[in-house]
Amino acid sequence: MKHSVLLAVSIAALGLAGCSKKAETPVADSSPAASDVSLTPPVAATPTSPGQAFADTAAASDAFEIQSSKLAATKAQSAKTKHFAEEMIKAHTDSTAKLKTASAAASPAITPTPTLTAAQQQTLDDLSSKSGADFDRAYADAQRAGHQATLDALKAYSATGDVPSLKTFATELVPIVTAHLNMAKGL
Repeated sequence: MKHSVLLAVSIAALGLAGCSKKAETPVADSSPAASDVSLTPPVAATPTSPGQAFADTAAASDAFEIQSSKLAATKAQSAKTKHFAEEMIKAHTDSTAKLKTASAAASPAITPTPTLTAAQQQTLDDLSSKSGADFDRAYADAQRAGHQATLDALKAYSATGDVPSLKTFATELVPIVTAHLNMAKGL
């Protein structure tokens, strides 16, 4: 359930980012009562571009993988799980650097925000409360779900992305994340 929520949130973030609605400008009322009221139009929030939404999703994915894998370094029982976690820390640190480079190459430049989703934070909180074999099982489940959600987001942006440098980043990461997902399935 948690994992499907994570996937749904990630996909929804990418989908919603593409939907922007222009704010309507209010029409001033010329009645006497209206002149007593300040008619300051509401300030509309700047819509997030699809490129920014993707960069944020990718940054949050990397942050989640690094944080959950750092937990595995101390809480996991299995040597295989600990080894996988070490590899994920390295790989997702590299991915973050590549994401920053691709985002900076965008015009205008994009700054990825690695804010975890509520589902990612909940998963981290759950992992924090576990240890040993219980941790290993929960971590493996989280890794499979997280990598599947990331792979889905990468494939989607690779196919329909609006920022060439981020589209290239997504395309290049698909085989890497596929390999990580396959490794996670073997935990």
